[in-house]
Amino acid sequence: MPDWLELVLRVAGVLVAFLTLPLIVGQAEHKVMAHMQGRLGPMYAGGFHGWAQLVADGVKFVQKEDVTPREADRQVFRLAPAVALVPYLLVLLVIPLGPGDLVAQPLDIGLFFVLAVVGVGVLAVLMSAWASANKYSLLGGLRGAAQLLGYELPLVLAAASVAMAAGTLSLSGIVEAWRPWWLLWQAPAMVIFFVAGLAEIRRPPFDMPIADSELVFGYMTEYTGLRFAFFLLAEYVGIVVIAALTTVLFLGGWQGPFADAQLGWLWTLLKVFAVAFVIIWLRVSYPRLREDQLQRLCWLVLVPLALAQLVLTVAVRLAM
Repeated sequence: MPDWLELVLRVAGVLVAFLTLPLIVGQAEHKVMAHMQGRLGPMYAGGFHGWAQLVADGVKFVQKEDVTPREADRQVFRLAPAVALVPYLLVLLVIPLGPGDLVAQPLDIGLFFVLAVVGVGVLAVLMSAWASANKYSLLGGLRGAAQLLGYELPLVLAAASVAMAAGTLSLSGIVEAWRPWWLLWQAPAMVIFFVAGLAEIRRPPFDMPIADSELVFGYMTEYTGLRFAFFLLAEYVGIVVIAALTTVLFLGGWQGPFADAQLGWLWTLLKVFAVAFVIIWLRVSYPRLREDQLQRLCWLVLVPLALAQLVLTVAVRLAM
């Protein structure tokens, strides 16, 4: 097979995952939340349990009027939703689904690339907030910037811990070096990474930049139609990305209880959806953190724990 054709097929596979996995997670969120809260929700679209409701919502967004505020910076306003989506698409290109060639673009510095690209998300928040010419949007954007910049530090430190343990920045190399006993000594790093990841994608209880009871809908207040749908899609893709990174870095990726490498992709997907379920569960279970509580958790709890985990990792590596 020519190299260009193989590259096209790999990118096409990532695009399919980029468009389908967030829809599956979004539909699962609606149904899981409905069951947890004792309510039915929409049950008609598509027939069985309203499985096509999310598709119907997408069609509705396409049909809605695309409104741009008169005082807005139009170019920046319209570009922000795309900036929110593209980093997650790039991250999916380097996340290994299984051993061997089951990754769109293997990189020796895959972890460095992922952490660098995920950090671009703050630009979309600031762009949408500033360009909207709305004080509620601007306040939400400033909250979002402070949150994303703060939680970037424990996220990177936790990822550095597992990279140091594996001795490589390659995501595939980290999975290959992973051993089940890492679930114990890397457990603090996993919790830190997971919590910081939730804050990075602004999921409840870390949704203070949106805070609909205070800021209408934060930096997304002025968005309508398809552009608003792009922001929602970015949120669900963010769930997939954080769940996939947690799986690859801390849960062994494609490694399962059986030695059959052919089923590696299945173990990866099962772990990703299990972590995504926990993300949905937390949204239903915990109230939103206040801004001071959110920053206190970052700087007084997660950062010191992440530094302590790095010291533990160095000690264990020297003792091995």
